[in-house]
Amino acid sequence: MTPAFGDRPDHFDRRAIPPGVRESHWHAADGHAVRRIDWPDANDSPEGPRGSLLFLPGRGDFYEKYLETLDHWHRQGWRVTASDWRGQAGSGRLGSDATTGHVPDFALWVDDLAALWQQWIREAPGPHVLVAHSMGGHIALRALAGRRIDPAALVLSAPMLGFIRHGVPIGALHLFAKAMVALGDPRRPAWQGSEKPGALPEDRITLLTHDADRYADEVWWREHRPELAMGPASWGWLERALASMWGLERPGVLEAVMTPVCILATAVDRLVGIDAIDRAASRLPDCGLLRFGPEARHEILREADPVRNRALDAIDAFLAAKVPVAP
Repeated sequence: MTPAFGDRPDHFDRRAIPPGVRESHWHAADGHAVRRIDWPDANDSPEGPRGSLLFLPGRGDFYEKYLETLDHWHRQGWRVTASDWRGQAGSGRLGSDATTGHVPDFALWVDDLAALWQQWIREAPGPHVLVAHSMGGHIALRALAGRRIDPAALVLSAPMLGFIRHGVPIGALHLFAKAMVALGDPRRPAWQGSEKPGALPEDRITLLTHDADRYADEVWWREHRPELAMGPASWGWLERALASMWGLERPGVLEAVMTPVCILATAVDRLVGIDAIDRAASRLPDCGLLRFGPEARHEILREADPVRNRALDAIDAFLAAKVPVAP
């Protein structure tokens, strides 16, 4: 039987790929190899698989950070897949060095997601749902609004729909970023990272999670798989991100999305703007918003257990309501 909401394993090794789980690559339309990870069989339930769930991480992210959560959905009966974005984690780089995160245009990632989606739905049993974090949430929502993908439901964790602007209009920020791109190599870092390329700033945990152990897992994976390390984004990435956000703000874009959407966000997020998330939630016709306060930082799915468990229960309940089990 599928586990009840709230069921959690006594222990999960967050620093190991679970037995039976397969790491591989899928190939984009231009042949670029992108990493993926699959829990091929949903579970041993005689009822068969619940459906299939695709997870997409954020900027500078990698799927190893979310093994614990991916395994949770697998135990809920889903066949689970997660993928890198090209140009980060173990899927190469698009910039001039090994640590700066760059993309020539977010449309490239939208195209990649559309290609992966078509491959994945052919091989994975339906219904098909999509869960995405931060930058991944932005790209997923853009692909959905552009009718490039058609999930039965979409879950967004702290989606990157706007930056914290301190009252500066997004148009002004975009003009500044365009000027910085024009003044030099767009692949150069947009902000200062650690003195050692790819190293993590000492106070970075205060942006992401209250859970020191889960944060330490990320550090462990970066040490044991050095290709995962990534530092600041490029000026080109920042300019293209602002342009893409501006596109989602256009009247009628989100209002036309009929897919059920669940958004998890925190009012004290220091990486993405809660005001943009609130606006998006109000514009989407079928959207529920679970808003945390100071108990949650940006990586809600890697937070301390009281927050993380509440978030997982909300996602499970949303999927049960919007994507019911076939009779």
